[in-house]
Amino acid sequence: MPTTWQELAAEKKRRQTASIPQEWLITPPADDVFNVTDVPVKCGLLSARELEITEVEKVATLLHKVATGEWSSVEVTTAFCKRAVIAQQVTNCLTEIFIDRALERAAWLDERLRSTGKVVGPLHGLPISFKDQISIKGLETTMGYVSWIGKVAERDATLTEILIDCGAVLYVRTNVPQTLMWPETYNLVFGRTVNPANRTLTCGGSSGGEGALLHIRGSILGVGSDIGGSVRIPAAMNGIYGFRPSYHRIPFEGSVNSLEGQDSLPSILGPLSTDLGGIKLFMQAVINQRPWLKDPHSLRKHWDEDEYRLTEHGGGERLTFGILWNDGLVVPQPPIIRALNMTREALLAAGHDVIDWKPYKHAEIYEVTVGIWAAAGQEDFVAVTNQTGEPILTNMSGPGIGTSDRAYVSGAGISAFELFQIQKRRAALRKEYLDYWNSTKTLTSTGRPVDAIISPVGPFAPPPHGKNSSAEYTLIWNALDYPACAFPVTNVDLVLDQPKPVHDFLSEKDRETYNLYDSPETFKNAPVGLQLVGRSQEEEAVIAMTEIVDTALKVHKAKLYDRSRLCQ
Repeated sequence: MPTTWQELAAEKKRRQTASIPQEWLITPPADDVFNVTDVPVKCGLLSARELEITEVEKVATLLHKVATGEWSSVEVTTAFCKRAVIAQQVTNCLTEIFIDRALERAAWLDERLRSTGKVVGPLHGLPISFKDQISIKGLETTMGYVSWIGKVAERDATLTEILIDCGAVLYVRTNVPQTLMWPETYNLVFGRTVNPANRTLTCGGSSGGEGALLHIRGSILGVGSDIGGSVRIPAAMNGIYGFRPSYHRIPFEGSVNSLEGQDSLPSILGPLSTDLGGIKLFMQAVINQRPWLKDPHSLRKHWDEDEYRLTEHGGGERLTFGILWNDGLVVPQPPIIRALNMTREALLAAGHDVIDWKPYKHAEIYEVTVGIWAAAGQEDFVAVTNQTGEPILTNMSGPGIGTSDRAYVSGAGISAFELFQIQKRRAALRKEYLDYWNSTKTLTSTGRPVDAIISPVGPFAPPPHGKNSSAEYTLIWNALDYPACAFPVTNVDLVLDQPKPVHDFLSEKDRETYNLYDSPETFKNAPVGLQLVGRSQEEEAVIAMTEIVDTALKVHKAKLYDRSRLCQ
């Protein structure tokens, strides 16, 4: 019987390893093989049919093939389970692996389709991965804590119930950092999750396991959480799509969390997918189940098709986008600036307008956000870790490495009255930002305010492990409660992304960010993404406008490719 936290963690890891079928074990590449994205294709575990299934581009295509009987739910689930296990062996992205349970569910769905001729719901037979935070009855949810090993859920979270009602198949859960309050993924139970494009780089966090799993196509649609960027950071760093809805649009009830009871700046659940269409399908499916009847916090707002058609944005014919080149504190590194320029050129070529978005009091908004998160100091984390004596991690570099560089938690708490003043200041800043956005109608050719903002997700592409110290470019929109969708743009280019000359640094963090980018070789193959930001409760419009940007980028990149071929 394990007695120390080290023994508890080792035993949990042993149980996880035992949940993988022996016949699915592969010979992993050597440690000096950094890019492992091709391992699922080359390792020989997946059949041609399983490769076809797991590399399908559109979630809608997969759903159609299952609904028509071309693919069975069992074979789809088997294919994604196998590919997820491959992903685990090369990136360490999983926590809970429950293949038998998933296959039993898939077989039941197949039988229902055969016997009734109807699908169970809009997501019938779709394997969906979960961040290790969303409760599933009968399974442990450790959330990166040794102290939560053995904590078995007695009931499903509301979102779990809804997705099961929609016909989904749950099969794996994915890794997170201890406490969740990190933009990387490392804990003392399961260890570090790495980026499939370059294993010397972070996969982001805190939904980093989801990002890595989707990157290597061990999932086509997953669910993460986002209190300050935890969906969008892994999405951007893994070349996929990730959506942060407004507060309470997707039910959170029944999921576990850090800082529970802190309700002024809540965590939300949101989808990640290799397919932007999957983001829309997820949102529609969940909202159409009327989650407000199950979660008292969920907004009573139906899916708004008029909003999706952009009726308040000129029907999407000529949009005005504001580009946030920097936040006034940190200038992004060369790959991010190139991605912003690519997006600008693509939108102009598609007939849209683009203007510069000047940051408005971002430093103040960062300050009040961190003030809310840190109001109780480390009391929330200490209450958990004291149960076993596991240490609270002070960095993401690894045990015993470096000094404390925790960016978003202080040692000492503050009084309730002091917290009230911070929340009061945040409310005033939200009003000021709303007025600022409205004032941009004087800058556009349409007479409307800027339709959406195009922003970095962070000032850098995925950096080396332990170096992702920034969430400011994402947490700003959490503080303002603006929905935002991360989308892929490019990858670090060894020729185009050379370091820039030294500029007048805006802050000490700006200097550190500049110095971190020593060479594009350090960031080789790293995905580069951005985010589109809309107004509060405007999820449908944000999805539609991201589709417009995504299409413009694909057309633009195809033209650049054609030109390069002509020059050869």
